[in-house]
Amino acid sequence: MKTFLKSLVTVLMLALPVAAQAGTVTVKGSDTMVILGQRWAEEFMKKSSATKVQVTGGGSGTGLAALQNGTTDIAMSSREMKEAEGEKLRTRYNTTGTEIAVAKDGVTFYVNEGNPVTSLTMEQLRDIYLGDITNWKQVGGPDAAIVVYSRENSSGTYVFVKDNVLNGEDFASSAQTLPGTAAVVNAVAKEKHGIGYGGAAYAKGIKELKVKKGNEEIAPTADNIKSGKYPLSRNLFFYLRNKPAGEVKAFIDFALSPEGQAVVTKVGYFPVK
Repeated sequence: MKTFLKSLVTVLMLALPVAAQAGTVTVKGSDTMVILGQRWAEEFMKKSSATKVQVTGGGSGTGLAALQNGTTDIAMSSREMKEAEGEKLRTRYNTTGTEIAVAKDGVTFYVNEGNPVTSLTMEQLRDIYLGDITNWKQVGGPDAAIVVYSRENSSGTYVFVKDNVLNGEDFASSAQTLPGTAAVVNAVAKEKHGIGYGGAAYAKGIKELKVKKGNEEIAPTADNIKSGKYPLSRNLFFYLRNKPAGEVKAFIDFALSPEGQAVVTKVGYFPVK
């Protein structure tokens, strides 16, 4: 009987959602946001040593799935929650969840520093990622095949580009899928005919493309992203099952405080306040 009870307790403990542990706030999701989340956690725990904040990535879809499963307190997402994801929350918890914008970002397309192309229209970006434009000379570059890098489909940035650049169409099968924005940046930095995309904070070691609209070339600068002039500006979100309370609320309040928003700037994104 002792062995049975011990096994039962072990099973129950394993079944307990991580989010239920007192003194611990769990944050999971967007790879775009994972460094930002970790910086917030480090600074917050310096002030509130009794609370442990655990931050992991995996992609926006992974974080939102963890929220539905009750295994994270906060889901980080670089895109808005889909209707189907909200429906799962409603079915399981009788709530549509709580959405909190915590930072701003601009999805940026990167090319190798040696590529003479400095800007592309939204139509050209779409045609490259749909596989209709395959050579740089078709957009003013060298006579060389375009090497296209993308993200895995659990990425919020992948969904954002699919919705806002590809108008919902599927990426070309020739696009190479990489596991994170840092991997995309690293690949483009090494491949002189490559193109990839990701958050503005990761745009180091490569060249950021401007988006051309008519005769204007719009760079993903702080002013253009904060004002929304840059056409691929977006909010970065925290999602919760319910309104924040207790330690979770204290952590979110810190992230939105002047000190927390200063962390946003240091990491390379843009404050919402």
